[in-house]
Amino acid sequence: MKLIFFGTADFSKPVFEALKKTGYSPTLFDIVEESSFKKFKRLNPDLCVVAAYGKIIPKEWLEIPKFEFLNVHPSLLPKYRGPSPIQTAILNGDPETGVTIILMDEKVDHGPIIENKKLKIKNQSIRIPLRIDGERSRIHQNYKELEKELAELGAKLLIEILPKWIDGKIKPIEQNHDKATYTKKFSWPDGKIDWDKSAEEVERQIRALNPEPGTWTNWNPSTSSGQGKILKILEAKIYEAQPYHEHDQIYIGVVYEENGRVFIPCSIGHIEPLRIQLEGKKPMAIKDFLNGHRHFIGSKLT
Repeated sequence: MKLIFFGTADFSKPVFEALKKTGYSPTLFDIVEESSFKKFKRLNPDLCVVAAYGKIIPKEWLEIPKFEFLNVHPSLLPKYRGPSPIQTAILNGDPETGVTIILMDEKVDHGPIIENKKLKIKNQSIRIPLRIDGERSRIHQNYKELEKELAELGAKLLIEILPKWIDGKIKPIEQNHDKATYTKKFSWPDGKIDWDKSAEEVERQIRALNPEPGTWTNWNPSTSSGQGKILKILEAKIYEAQPYHEHDQIYIGVVYEENGRVFIPCSIGHIEPLRIQLEGKKPMAIKDFLNGHRHFIGSKLT
């Protein structure tokens, strides 16, 4: 059986590797463009698998394989079609997501469903107390962690359904297109932190948009000392966040330190940044950052 694989992102790697380990011997196809169609046609594949390819595959390509094109998509379609389903699920605080394998058509994530499987998202809860003893437990997932888990789930599901699909034992089910939701491609402006939002919203934004495009805030050290710079909060791992109503530090966006730890108040609750990066510098742990930037404490982030 001749199988062609289309995939370019990290999500696609476990799917490709699973196909190889299972003996399908997939051929990785580099790029879909008009001059490469003849090459694709000469290969005469029996089946094509797509995972996080990021490009539209034309109808004339879709008509060639005997067993058509299957797409492994990291959401529970028809919810979250488009380029950023994993990030959007985290941003929205969804309790679960999943993977869906669809029979591809010429529209984006539009084809009928072959199979899907749900996955609970380990979402941070704003109501769980922050431990003063410094011990922190990972009870949430960032984008890359959730992407990896979904990719592995999608790879496993694909291997399970392929024999049934090839034997004609699966009948695809049309999506409910009235319930379709669409995601956007996130860019640098989307990473701007609004400290007037709740700590829960800010924490989800940090988890969803790192490492790319990154989450950031304006830091003007002149509010304490020094000259204006931009502070970008990258890969900021927020563990357990809790509103500190009993504290006097109620000024939104004004950084304060307590018991050797740094907190930033939001409209509801505070977040604790654990890893930050100044523009043009390397990311560093907050303790290392403070060694050279003590004036960060007491400054206003906007």
